[in-house]
Amino acid sequence: MRDLGCTVWAIPEGYIPSDSVSDAYDLVSHEAACFLNTGDTDVEVRITLFFETREPVGPYLVRVPAKRTLHMRFNDLTDPAPVPRDTSYASLIEASSPIVVQHTRLDSRQPAMALLTTVAFPAT
Repeated sequence: MRDLGCTVWAIPEGYIPSDSVSDAYDLVSHEAACFLNTGDTDVEVRITLFFETREPVGPYLVRVPAKRTLHMRFNDLTDPAPVPRDTSYASLIEASSPIVVQHTRLDSRQPAMALLTTVAFPAT
C-alpha cells in the first residue's frame, strides 16, 4: 500500500493480557486503535503485527468510512489470525489517505484498572 502515497504509523507497544476483572465487554482487557477520517472518501487501513520471536502477521484490513470514526479493538481481529494474548507485539498501520490514529490499552487484570492512550505520530 505504500506505493499509493499512504500515511504510515508505527506503534511499538502492544500487549493484550488474557486476564480481566470481568467478562463484560466493556471491562475486558484490550488494545484499541481509534481512527478519525475527516476526508470525503473512505480510507483503507492495513495493520501488520510484529513480534519478538515469531514472523509478522497481517495484513488485517479495515475500512474507515468518509467523515466517520472507527474504534477497533485488536482483540476482535481474527483474519488472518487472532491477535495472541500475553504476547508483546508492535503494529504498523498503513492508510490509503490521511487519517488520525489514537492507540489505547485497557489493562483490567486488577480492580484498580489502568487506561493508557497516546495519539500516534505519522511517519512519512
